[in-house]
Amino acid sequence: MLTKLQIDSLKPQSKAVRIFDGRGLYIELQPSGSRYWRFKYRFAGKERRLAFGVYPDVGLKDARDKLDEARQQLKAGIDPGEQRKIAKLLQVSNTETGFEAIAREWFAMHSPKWAPGHGSKIIRRLECDIFPWIGGRAMESITPMEVLACLRRIEARGANETAHRAYQNCGRVFRYAVATGRLSRDPSRDLADALAPVI
Repeated sequence: MLTKLQIDSLKPQSKAVRIFDGRGLYIELQPSGSRYWRFKYRFAGKERRLAFGVYPDVGLKDARDKLDEARQQLKAGIDPGEQRKIAKLLQVSNTETGFEAIAREWFAMHSPKWAPGHGSKIIRRLECDIFPWIGGRAMESITPMEVLACLRRIEARGANETAHRAYQNCGRVFRYAVATGRLSRDPSRDLADALAPVI
C-alpha cells in the first residue's frame, strides 16, 4: 500500500513506470513527472484499464474510493469502463436536450424579430433566474414544482412582475420543446394560479 509521502517522493525515469498500490490500483509515473492513477482489471476475460485522474488533483483516498466503486461494479457484473462511457454519453445527451440548450435555441430563432432591449431582458432573466437551477436538466425530467421553485425565488425578492414574465418565458420554451418533439407536455402550464399577483 502506497503512502502520500512515497507518492510525493517518486522520481521520474526515462520511461513511464507503474507503482502499484494494491487491488489493481497503481500510479503511472511519466518521464515528465506527471502521476496518473490507473486501475488494471479483467472483464469478460480481457485485461482493461481505467483512468482515475491525475495526482495530486485526485488524492490517494479519492483514488481508493474510485477503486472501491469500480470493484463494486465489477462484482455486479458491470464493466466500469463501459459504464463511464455510457455516463458520458448521457451527460452529452442531457446537455443537448437540457432546458438551457433548448431555451437558447428558441431564443436564437425568435430574438431577431424582437427589439434588442426586449431580447436582452429575456435572456438575462433566464440566465439569472432559471438556468442556474434547471438549465442543465433534461427537459422530460423537469417537474412543475421545480419550475415553481424558480419562480418563488424571484417572488422572494419582491419581483412579482419578473416572476410572471419568467413564467411566460419558461412556458414558451417548454412549448417549443413540445413542438420540436423533445418534450411530451409543458410542465409549467398549470402554475399560473400559483404565482403571487402583480400589484
